[in-house]
Amino acid sequence: MDFAAYFGLFAAALIAASILPGQSEVVVVAMLIADYSPALVLAVATVGNVLGSATSWWLGTQVERFKNKSWFPTDSKNFDRAKAWYHRYGRWSLLLCWVPVAGGPLTLVAGVLREPLWSFMALVSIAKFARYAVVAAVTLNLF
Repeated sequence: MDFAAYFGLFAAALIAASILPGQSEVVVVAMLIADYSPALVLAVATVGNVLGSATSWWLGTQVERFKNKSWFPTDSKNFDRAKAWYHRYGRWSLLLCWVPVAGGPLTLVAGVLREPLWSFMALVSIAKFARYAVVAAVTLNLF
């Protein structure tokens, strides 16, 4: 087993879901094309991406302390849009946490609005795994 490759995938997935920009799907596709274990690739990518989202959730719980910092992960316009979406659809909106640009602020807002960690982790895990499963299925059917 190539631990360095899987660690790189984990790091890419974690960063992609945190406050830093990143594209973990590219790493997933590359590893699947290189014939790495699809189950292990899905598991590592999902765990890394969920933990990255959990970081955003935690930052949301601390927003009062951090919202005026220059590195804050979103501007007020995106933050307000995500907050309105979350208020309208509630915790089920977390199933869209995989969506580029909107997903990060959505997980942050879940923390701000004190979504319980158990429900946050369950919904985010489902969404992140489903996204990677689709990427893997398409990749494996094309290559």
